[in-house]
Amino acid sequence: MAKTPQKKPIKAPPAIQPVAVNVPKPLPGNTGMVFPQWLYSFNIQSLIVAVLALVCYINTVSNEAALDDNMVITQNEYVFRGLSGIPDILTKDSYNSYAKQFNSANTLSGGRYRPLSIVTFAIEQQFFGTVPQSKMDSFMNHSGNIGAKDPWETKFAGQMHTRHLVNVLLFALSMVVLLYFLRNIVFRDSPLMPLLAAVIFTVHPIHTEVVANVKSRDEIMSLLFISLTFIYAFRYLRERKKWVLGAALLSYFLAFLSKEYAITLLVLLPLAFTLFGQVPLRKSVLAALPYAAVAIAYVFIRAHAVSPAGNVAPEILNDPYLLATGPQRIGTEMATALDYLKLLLFPYPLSADYSYNAIPYKELLDPAAWLSLLLHLGMVYAFFYFYKKNNVLCFAVAVYLLPLLLVCNLFFDIGATMGERLIYHSSVGFVIAVAYLLYMGMERIKPVWAGKAALAVFMGIVVVLCSCETIARNMDWKNEFTLFSHDLNVVPNSALVNANVAAAVIDRADYEKNEKKKNDDLYTGIALANKAVSIHKTYVTAYLNKGLAYFKLRQPDSVIANLDIIRSIAPNHPILPEMYYQAGRMYYAGKQYGKAAAAWKITLELNPADARAQGALKSMGDTGS
Repeated sequence: MAKTPQKKPIKAPPAIQPVAVNVPKPLPGNTGMVFPQWLYSFNIQSLIVAVLALVCYINTVSNEAALDDNMVITQNEYVFRGLSGIPDILTKDSYNSYAKQFNSANTLSGGRYRPLSIVTFAIEQQFFGTVPQSKMDSFMNHSGNIGAKDPWETKFAGQMHTRHLVNVLLFALSMVVLLYFLRNIVFRDSPLMPLLAAVIFTVHPIHTEVVANVKSRDEIMSLLFISLTFIYAFRYLRERKKWVLGAALLSYFLAFLSKEYAITLLVLLPLAFTLFGQVPLRKSVLAALPYAAVAIAYVFIRAHAVSPAGNVAPEILNDPYLLATGPQRIGTEMATALDYLKLLLFPYPLSADYSYNAIPYKELLDPAAWLSLLLHLGMVYAFFYFYKKNNVLCFAVAVYLLPLLLVCNLFFDIGATMGERLIYHSSVGFVIAVAYLLYMGMERIKPVWAGKAALAVFMGIVVVLCSCETIARNMDWKNEFTLFSHDLNVVPNSALVNANVAAAVIDRADYEKNEKKKNDDLYTGIALANKAVSIHKTYVTAYLNKGLAYFKLRQPDSVIANLDIIRSIAPNHPILPEMYYQAGRMYYAGKQYGKAAAAWKITLELNPADARAQGALKSMGDTGS
C-alpha cells in the first residue's frame, strides 16, 4: 500500500519549502504598534490553542453519560470486554451490540462502521477493569441510569469522568495539529491567519456536542487524522520518502476508521496540491491515486462488517422525512442547510436533538429554502471564481461544502434531520474563510495600528463570548436529565426530547424519598410521554415509559393499556413478557385474579418458556390454555 501507481515520480514542486516563521513587515509609513514577534511562533500559538481548548472544556470532566453514549459505550458488551472485544468492534457494525439487546436488526440506512473511537473505549475499559460475562446484562442495564447509587453505577460514573478527560485531551491535540496544518499548508505566507482560524474553531460553541458527548470522539479523531493526512501528504511531495507516504496512507486509513468524512479527501487532496503546492491539476490527481486505493480498501472492509438494514417497520426517528411529501422533503433539506450557517454565525440556542418534529417540515417555496439555495449556489460560484485566482477562499468553500453534502440528506439519507456534530468538519472551511476575511479587513483599515487594534479587540470579544457560552453549554451535557431538560425549552416539539425527559424524570422518582415528590415526578413523566406520543403516534419508547410510570404508581390497568398499544406496534419487543408478568403480579396482589391470569396468559403467548407465568397459572388452577 506504500507504493504509488505512477511509473515516474512526481517532482517536488519548488514552491513547497520548509516553513519558517515569517513575521509580517510593517507597511510603508507604519509607525504604530505591531503584534509582538512571539505571537508568530508556532510553539506559542500551539500553547494558546491548547490552553483555550482546556479552559473551554475541562468542566466536561465531571460529566456523566448522555445522548448516544449508551449505543457505543454504556450498553456495548464489546467495550466492556476490554481488549478481547476489539475483534468484534473491528468486524461488526458500530451499533451491533446495542441492537442485539433489543433483538433488532440494523435500522439505520447504510449502517455505521466507525470502529476506531470504540476501540479506544475498549482500551480504556481494559484499564478500568473488564466486566465479567455473568454480570454483563446487569451492568449494561444500570450503567446509564440517572441518580445511580449502587456500586456498579458509582464505578461507572467515575469511568465516564476519565473518558471525558480523554476527549478533552484529544480535542486539544487535534487543535494543535489543525493549527500546524493551517500554518504549513493553507496559510504558509501568513502565520497570523492560522492562529485566528484555530482559535475561532477551538472556542466555537457549536462544537460542544463533539467534545462533551464522549460518543462523538469519532468526530475528533476523524478531523485529527484528516489533518495528519494533509500534513504527511504534503511532506511526501516535498521529500519523496516512502515512510512519509506510508504515514500519510496510514493516517488516511485511520481517518476512515474514525468516520466516513475521509472520502472528501479524494477531492480535497488534489485541490490542495494544486492550490498550495503549485502542482498541475493532472499531476495532483495522479498523486492522489494511492489515497484512492485506501478508500477502496476501506469500502471493501466496511461492506463485510456492516449488515444491511433489517426488515423493520419504518420509524420516523430514524427516517425524519417519512411523513413528508417530496416537495416538503426537499424544502426542509434546503432550509436545514441554512440553519447550519446560522448556528456557525450565531451559535445560540443549541440543542442536542433536531429530530422529528423539532424542525417542522417546510414547503419547497418557503423563503428559507430559497435563500439557502441562493447562498449555496453562490458558494459554488465562489469556488470556481477563486479557483481561477488561486485564492485560499476556493479551498475554504470546498472544505465547507463537501462534508456538508454528506450530511444534508439531499444525496445520502443519514437518518437525521441535522445535528451540531455534523457540521464539525465543514466548520474548518468556515473558520478558514473567516480568518482570511478578518485579516484582509484589518489590512484595509488605516492607520495600520488601528486595523491591528480592531482585530485584537474583535478577537478578544469573540473568544470571551464564545468561551463563556461553550463552558455554560458543557454544563447542560452533565447527563441525560440536565441535557434534555434544558433542550426541551429549545425544541419543545421534539418527540425524542419529550420522551427522554419523561424517562429521566421517571427514573429520578426511584431515588425520591418524599412520596408526594415521587408521585409528582411520575405524573410529570406521564405528561411528557403523552406529549411525545401526541407528536409521534407510534413511539414505542414513550408508551413504555408511561407503562413504567403507571407500574410505579401501582395502577395495573394503565400499565396494561400501554403494553397493549406497544404490542400492536412492536409485538416482538423484548421487554413485553416481563412487563405483562409484573402487571399480573400486581393484579394478583390486589386480588384481581381474573386480570392476573389474563396478563400471565399474554406473557406465555409472548414467551411460552416463561416458567414463572406457567407456575402462577398452575397455582390458580388455570393452565393458560
